Amino acid sequence: MDIAGKRFLVIGGAGFIGSHVVDLLLAEEAKQVLIYDNFSRGTSANLRNALHDPRAEVFADGGDILHRDLLGKVMEGMDGVFHLAALWLLHCHEYPRAAFEVNVEGTMNVAECAIAAGVRRIVFSSSASVYGEPREEPVGEDHPFLCQEFYGASKVCGEHLLRALSNRYSGTEKQFEYLGLRYMNVYGPRQDERGAYTGVVTRMLNALDRGEPPVIHGDGAQAYDFIDVRDCARANLAAMRSERSDRFYNVGTGIKTSIGEMAALLIKLLCVPVQPTHIAGERPFVRNRVGCPRRAADELGFVAAI
Repeated sequence: MDIAGKRFLVIGGAGFIGSHVVDLLLAEEAKQVLIYDNFSRGTSANLRNALHDPRAEVFADGGDILHRDLLGKVMEGMDGVFHLAALWLLHCHEYPRAAFEVNVEGTMNVAECAIAAGVRRIVFSSSASVYGEPREEPVGEDHPFLCQEFYGASKVCGEHLLRALSNRYSGTEKQFEYLGLRYMNVYGPRQDERGAYTGVVTRMLNALDRGEPPVIHGDGAQAYDFIDVRDCARANLAAMRSERSDRFYNVGTGIKTSIGEMAALLIKLLCVPVQPTHIAGERPFVRNRVGCPRRAADELGFVAAI
């Protein structure tokens, strides 16, 4: 699907990744970008640039994906939907019932309302959390689901709901296409500190801004695949443009960076004369995870630029 001249609904569009998707849609000449967000984590500040553009609009009656009547209203006339709304990892860990209601039931609501409105393409924001602690690296999309926490489990459910609905309506007038994106550890502008291991870059930068040493929990050997949020936005648009359906893609760089390496690099770049402080901490949900980016490159033409 072309982006130029089309109308798009961005669910969770005031959030960290969603607001960058909004910005990129406008830069790619979308006809209309409707932002649907309950602002539980997203902020109006994230939309400061977008809302100067008359093509961008925040849905005035709220934006909760548990409200099917509102979802049905905003889906009308849309060419494509980006579904980025979710409760984050730590919230899901502390409130598993809320994880089910928002991330599972909410995704079902999004899909059903999109189908009813005749929307033909959904891009679903999943997560590398579906893999849990990987058995091998880099992690390919066919790796088994080994997640042992509620956030990853809720994303597995969302993926399977979309697959089941796509299969149910295949060959009918309600047929639709979808792709899912499994983000690695996202960082970049507009990120807050509330992520578990994902917010580590922001926390380190804020500490260094104050002239304080960055804090590392444990030995710093835990390592992840860090992907810039602006690349995540590019991956979303690549998925919307694609003619493929019923596929899931890692969104990452394929580069393994330990927390210790990250701290040393930021200290060097910012020229702050400190050394990291190591403290004892709980074991992270995942100690090591690096994704294989090959499928996204081969099938979507997406390669991280940053």
